[in-house]
Amino acid sequence: MKPLAPPGGFRGPVKRSITIAGHATSISLEPGFWAALEDAAARRSLPLSALVAAIDGLRIEGDDPPNLASAIRSWLLGEAGNVRPVQP
Repeated sequence: MKPLAPPGGFRGPVKRSITIAGHATSISLEPGFWAALEDAAARRSLPLSALVAAIDGLRIEGDDPPNLASAIRSWLLGEAGNVRPVQP
């Protein structure tokens, strides 16, 4: 079975500035991930920066934390469900 292109086609990352704990940080995500992140924040009635700060807090609890963009993508995959756990 041939894979389907994502809605809107393949697009490169878009950089945005988000304030976390009073500090501006730049995050690069593909438009589909930005849209999914905005939807997740809206479902929780949170500002985008608050959701990103919460994900960042979870990220830095780990022994070997990934970069923030990777953590956001991983978190969004978990939110999407039907994702098998990854063994370290």
